[in-house]
Amino acid sequence: MLGAFLFAVALPKLIELELLPYEFYLISEDHGLMSENLVANQDETFQFIHSITPISVDIATQVTDIVARVTPAVVGVENIQTRSFNFWDQAVYDGGTGSGVIYRKTDDRAFIVTNHHVIEGADQIEVILADDTRLIAELKGSDLYTDLAVLEVDGTDIDVMIDLGNSELTKVGEPVIAIGNPLGLGLSGSVTQGIISGTQRSIPQDLSGDGLADWQADVIQTDAAINPGNSGGALINMSGQLIGINSMKINQAAVEGIGFAIPINEALPVIQELESVGFMTRAFLGVEAYSLIDVPKAEWQQSLLLPDEVTGGIYIQSVEPFTPADYAGLQTYDVIVELDGEPVHTIVDLRKFLYQQKGPGDEMVIKFYRSGEAEEAIVELTKQ
Repeated sequence: MLGAFLFAVALPKLIELELLPYEFYLISEDHGLMSENLVANQDETFQFIHSITPISVDIATQVTDIVARVTPAVVGVENIQTRSFNFWDQAVYDGGTGSGVIYRKTDDRAFIVTNHHVIEGADQIEVILADDTRLIAELKGSDLYTDLAVLEVDGTDIDVMIDLGNSELTKVGEPVIAIGNPLGLGLSGSVTQGIISGTQRSIPQDLSGDGLADWQADVIQTDAAINPGNSGGALINMSGQLIGINSMKINQAAVEGIGFAIPINEALPVIQELESVGFMTRAFLGVEAYSLIDVPKAEWQQSLLLPDEVTGGIYIQSVEPFTPADYAGLQTYDVIVELDGEPVHTIVDLRKFLYQQKGPGDEMVIKFYRSGEAEEAIVELTKQ
């Protein structure tokens, strides 16, 4: 009530008596400013003009500092392919673009990690730096299962490398930044921000295109926007460290904000082997096998003669001659249920056990069923 009184009664009276220590302005009908003292005589020169001074505001934040520091280490990767129609005619076309991350430099050479599917089928690979410089890249190595590839380029003009973090320390809800080239090089260096939505996610992947899962990728889930072209780009923590290689997203109309990155702790051993050897050295068994769950349940007992206690496993479709499986005596339609005492239920279980826990020259105990009887065999694995 006191405020209303002062505003409605006291203030106009003080203005009328010119007791205020400043000039009071009215808004004219043409929206110009004029002094109360000049309302009666508009011909007088208006002497007092309130000037507007621009103010510089510092909007630097932790995110902008990280982006400025890290962006030069994120590059574009262009897949160039050629197709020959006859001896003279060739067609050259863009096989797609993606992203990559400069993770190491030695002398005048720089090394970049990207996704296998970004460079797959390329006849030539070009790397585009943050300043639009194009460099011809040499493919050091690539791996289908981990979806990783390593490139080497001339590092003379490269002086920024990314710092590697520890993906095992990531927590759900932790803020992260994704940097890459969504939808091509026209949007290069795009930055999105989100959080860690989940750690240690296992995503089934159909690598052969037959509609069956061939592998399970262990990934970090994030809601930071990841789109085509972001593949191979960087997932950064708030210390500016690389914790993941952006790899894929769920692309469905009803799904939003579900993207995945390969954890750097999982990727680093693969990167090092691809850089030094050119391929992944993995253990080899020598069977063509399928998950038991892909066989009609009625056939489990009628054809494979499995007892009721068997709830999953891998049935052998064929055994390659002169392989560890052949030397160990495995046969067609044997059903593998355990490896070194660990139960296996799908072909993905078998691959992950061979590729992640075994190496060439290792022995492995296989428990399997043949004609309804449980048996064991010891195999000595070789190199794939």
